[in-house]
Amino acid sequence: MKAEGYEQLAAILQDAFDQASTGKGKERHANDKPFHEQPMQQIAKRRGIGFILGQADKKSEEAQGMLERGEIDAFEREILGAIVYLAGSIVFTRNQGKA
Repeated sequence: MKAEGYEQLAAILQDAFDQASTGKGKERHANDKPFHEQPMQQIAKRRGIGFILGQADKKSEEAQGMLERGEIDAFEREILGAIVYLAGSIVFTRNQGKA
């Protein structure tokens, strides 16, 4: 991901990827499964994409409160989690199109 003027975006997207693939996201949610087979995807198959989008919404709402309390690191973690959920919604819709 290299494009002049987009370095900060690339760094944030990398942070979100790292959180999901090696951080707490993997520890809490992966269950030793690849991203496209993790519980987020399985639940969305049963309940619809609103589950994934709702999780992203919940994280962004929680992040706002953290920011208002001055909890900057926690704010960033929640927003990175929301980014991962939003990416998961794209994975879900792409995989549904293949089904």
